[in-house]
Amino acid sequence: MNTIDLRSDTVTWPTEAMRHAMATAPVGDDVYGEDPTINRLEAMAAACFGKEAALFVTSGTMGNVTSILAHCGRGDEIIAGRSSHIFVNEAGNPATLGGVHTWPLAVQPDGTLALADIEDAIRPDDPHYPRTGLVCIENTHNGAGGQPLSVEYTDTVGELAHRYGLKFHIDGARIFNAAAALDVPVDRLTQAADSVTFCLSKGLCAPVGSVIVGSHEFIYRARRIRKALGGALRQAGILAAAGIVALEEMTERLREDHANARLLAEGLASIPAITLDASTIKTNIIYFELNDAAPISADDLGVALAAEGIVIGSAYGGQKLRFVTHYWIKTAHVEHVVQRIRELLA
Repeated sequence: MNTIDLRSDTVTWPTEAMRHAMATAPVGDDVYGEDPTINRLEAMAAACFGKEAALFVTSGTMGNVTSILAHCGRGDEIIAGRSSHIFVNEAGNPATLGGVHTWPLAVQPDGTLALADIEDAIRPDDPHYPRTGLVCIENTHNGAGGQPLSVEYTDTVGELAHRYGLKFHIDGARIFNAAAALDVPVDRLTQAADSVTFCLSKGLCAPVGSVIVGSHEFIYRARRIRKALGGALRQAGILAAAGIVALEEMTERLREDHANARLLAEGLASIPAITLDASTIKTNIIYFELNDAAPISADDLGVALAAEGIVIGSAYGGQKLRFVTHYWIKTAHVEHVVQRIRELLA
């Protein structure tokens, strides 16, 4: 990359292996089920997660709304975190596109929804209320600083949802980061879920796309919804080829991103003008704040760094910033960024 871009792992460029795979991918019409590269990616994804089937979609947002509408009907309600991507960052899609209501719950500092809160939010069978149909969690949880949710927690949420006859969906945009941080196979981490959406174009470096996994019946419904949303694809194997490389080559190296995030967090935490508990950094996302000792604002810091080719984005309200490490951020970049921030905040 020409800059050191810490805004997000969505800024990643495809690797050379991905570019070659895209250029040489065999393709066909996916609407007819004839794109061999799409079919291979979907089969790989289903096997990776221990699910029956999979569906390629253009984005995580499309994956989540497609999953929600495949599980729920008009007038139903989902349970999701108040700071979750589904509730905050997806344009109100469940209600806008599907007439599905959301009951938002407080997200705990570790990224979980309290089990008692989930159970309390499940509606009784009463015509005054929407029908609870789905429980959604996010793993890793972006708003909680990339916290990975454990197998034990995920199993328990699945058991709770199924005990009440509900479906269970995981927004797993960064689920491979969670699996790497917890050192567990991704299929075990998502075993209790009826559906999972995961992103190919964040830490896995593919240029476009997400994948939904679940049962054959669920993916059949999801495919029809994808069509209704305008997401029917033609020679999409060009995109799927990069996703195949992502699954084959990129999932195991995410630990490098986590190590660089910890190194970056430790360096930032050593700067007096920054408030950050580096011990909370488990994956590739770092939230921190400039405190009263900072001589400049978070936005001014961003302007000063951008002039030197270090892109950090705007403040998250007040003096709060987020840095995200990824494939194109190396240890030398981390050391350089910490040094420049230390000098600018001296």
